[in-house]
Amino acid sequence: MHDFRALRADPTAFDDDLARRGIAPISDDLLKYDEERRSLLNDLHQKQADRNNLSKQIGQLKRDKQDTSELEAQGIALRQELEAIQAKADALDAQIFEILAGLPNRLAPEVPNGADETENVIIHQWGEPKELGFTPLQHFELGEKLGMMDFTVASKLSGARFSILQGALARLDRALGQYMLDLHTNEHGYIEHVVPLLVNEQTMYNTDKLPKFGDQSFCTTDDRWLIPTAEVPLTAMQADELIAVEALPIRRTALSACFRSEAGAAGRDTRGLIRQHQFYKVEMVSITTPDESEAEHERMTRCAETVLEKLGLPYRRILLCSGDTGFGAAKTWDLEVWLPGQQAWREISSCSNTKAFQARRMNARFRPKAEEGKKVSPEFVHTLNGSGVAVGRALVAVMENYQNADGTITVPEVLRPYMGGLSKIG
Repeated sequence: MHDFRALRADPTAFDDDLARRGIAPISDDLLKYDEERRSLLNDLHQKQADRNNLSKQIGQLKRDKQDTSELEAQGIALRQELEAIQAKADALDAQIFEILAGLPNRLAPEVPNGADETENVIIHQWGEPKELGFTPLQHFELGEKLGMMDFTVASKLSGARFSILQGALARLDRALGQYMLDLHTNEHGYIEHVVPLLVNEQTMYNTDKLPKFGDQSFCTTDDRWLIPTAEVPLTAMQADELIAVEALPIRRTALSACFRSEAGAAGRDTRGLIRQHQFYKVEMVSITTPDESEAEHERMTRCAETVLEKLGLPYRRILLCSGDTGFGAAKTWDLEVWLPGQQAWREISSCSNTKAFQARRMNARFRPKAEEGKKVSPEFVHTLNGSGVAVGRALVAVMENYQNADGTITVPEVLRPYMGGLSKIG
């Protein structure tokens, strides 16, 4: 959610920021509705004062045993006017809220302008794509040849964009998730959580998934939502909280199932694990003070990069341009991993700083330290989220980068303890 005071103070800057995302100017309309609403509220307060005075007059006349019918009629008319004014003010409030709720976060100044992903900026690359010495297969070809990956039966059970893993590949998938959790909790200082997979509408709104992404999420018949990422419950735990500054930063992680309808993805990655309705992801969430959020963003991204480095997977860091930055993010680093079977770099992690955007929606604040004898007002925290990393895509990357000419898959060294010592899948 946006700070309306900042909009009032500099509407041109507000519109300029939205223009970077391809959104037409909106501040004039918002300020007009706001001015009309404030005028109505002033009128409301005046009429409430008039009604209070009228009530006093009626009370006095009754005590003096005088006729009050005319004044009581005026009171009824005033009440009806008050109700009408309040209804208009409420309608304008709802209109302003609806507009603001649909507007994306303002971008950080260092985010480059660009129309789409083709104008993202490569920051650095770690590792070089391996020369395998044979024509590499894509992960679904490998999995099906091994008899450990089944899309046909999954489709019979659930429809398109579902999969079944079995045997050593199912264990490798589990090993990846456990390894990432251990790394983030033991070495990176995140606290592990097990979170609900179903949340209410307010929780989805708090973390900017509604109303914008309603068509990309699954909703139950009792109005609960399947989480698109563990970011949702991990972040919204702080809703309506005043956090002690000494408790910051808060760092949380969870391995959870994630559910997305993939609306608008028709024809993209229709085979394999890249784009599924159900998948698993290790999520990282940080909640911190505004002056620490940029450093926390870099720290979080390095945690995700460390996963890939320890797995020996070549990757590159990308700074997303204005046209590709997500709705709630002020700035996003993407990590893309090399997939030999596709001969392409594909996203495996996205780490975003939302600054105070989510905190305003969920009213999550902290009270800064103050000098002795002085009081300071609470401020909104900054929230950050990142994949640490997507388990299915990590499985794809391991399968394709560690495949052998005979169709077997070498298990990366760091995963072998989680695989009972197994060094090769075949």
